[in-house]
Amino acid sequence: MITMNISLPEEMKAFIETRIAAEGYASASEYLRALIRDAQKRQAKQELEAKLLEGLEGPAVEMTREDWDSMRREALEGLAGEAIRP
Repeated sequence: MITMNISLPEEMKAFIETRIAAEGYASASEYLRALIRDAQKRQAKQELEAKLLEGLEGPAVEMTREDWDSMRREALEGLAGEAIRP
């Protein structure tokens, strides 16, 4: 893991410390990693929505069995990296 130093105003540091205590994070690093993961998920969702809109606005294309199999493989590969959360 790589270390990154950041500078924050005192108010932001206090806010982070409050969130750590309130939400049960072990450290500021853990809290910031959670924020970054959430931002990455939002970005991925926006990109997916843009692709879906692009597909809806484009011409209709006949899907082949090979297309469906490829989509299924990609979906399963994506799910393989997901952690199961309670």
